[in-house]
Amino acid sequence: MNDTEMERQRKQAAGGRRRKGLTVFRLKVVGAVLMALSVASTTLVPLLFGAITADNMTALTAAVVCEAASWVAVPIYAWLLFDGWRHTHDMRWYALRLCAVAALAEPAYDRLTAGRWFDLRVQNPVWGLLVALIVLVVLDRLRVRYVGAMWWAAAAAVVVAGVLWDLLLHVGVRQRVMPVGVLTLAFVLVFRFLAPRENAMMFTAGLLGAVMCITPAVGVAILHYRNGELGYRGHGGRAWAAWVFAALYPLMLWVGCLL
Repeated sequence: MNDTEMERQRKQAAGGRRRKGLTVFRLKVVGAVLMALSVASTTLVPLLFGAITADNMTALTAAVVCEAASWVAVPIYAWLLFDGWRHTHDMRWYALRLCAVAALAEPAYDRLTAGRWFDLRVQNPVWGLLVALIVLVVLDRLRVRYVGAMWWAAAAAVVVAGVLWDLLLHVGVRQRVMPVGVLTLAFVLVFRFLAPRENAMMFTAGLLGAVMCITPAVGVAILHYRNGELGYRGHGGRAWAAWVFAALYPLMLWVGCLL
């Protein structure tokens, strides 16, 4: 599938959305900036304001604000995953790339989050994207085998399994209040089942974000201004950007470890 065909399909899926707005490229830039805030909450904040303790309210407040602001990115990345799932021509390569990014990020994430290079009590949020992708793929395959109530029963079992993976592995749990892995899966499912109905999809996703500490709802508002276009200059630009954005999160975490 070439870039022109992919962009045409995205426009159709977005309901013929006008050209003004946020392209896929711009959404990734916004997500990367917000993602950097999460890393900054455990790296730059202590450097600038001192140790994050109950006695240092300045550092504690700055860390919480940065972390809460980073949660705006959750629905954005959930949408990018869903959009990629709809248009990718190689699902195995897509899953392998996510797995590689998660594996590269994990030691640094453990170090910044738990203070150790290996800690099973915490897992980085990219694993949550991989879990969500697996759920989408399995749901697709179940659709071929089952219909009606049987499909819904099987789909519910798969979703429950995905939620349990995220909970038991503590995927993306931040500040002990935000289960990013579970929230990512929830957003992906909203997009999966309500994509043909834009208003219902945005309202449901916004309500979900508002319930989960408010800030993810801001990410849903940002998504409302997407225009369905790729925003890359040619196939070479798209391939280059894909690798850069894939490497950004692990790179941020490893730089944070150096800091």
